[in-house]
Amino acid sequence: MQTLANFGDGGGPGPWILLFPVIWALVIGGGVVLLRRSVWRGRRGGPRRQWAARDDSPIAVLGRRFASGEIDEDEYWRRLSVLNEEFGREGGVAQ
Repeated sequence: MQTLANFGDGGGPGPWILLFPVIWALVIGGGVVLLRRSVWRGRRGGPRRQWAARDDSPIAVLGRRFASGEIDEDEYWRRLSVLNEEFGREGGVAQ
């Protein structure tokens, strides 16, 4: 540490040697913050937006009607089989 302090008489590089690691830490930290705010958040937000758009799908509406008691179990399974034929398994129903 003594050589860092003796930069005036040629005894060492001085405190400026600490500037470069600080600059690199700021650059790397800024890059991580930038990626978290743009690219990585977009990837995490993608499925959420996709599920929000799928809430109005016929299978989701059918599930809500069954959960609220508007239709019974037999009616639910009958309609679900018709919807699976038309819309496929994309509705998120695991059988």
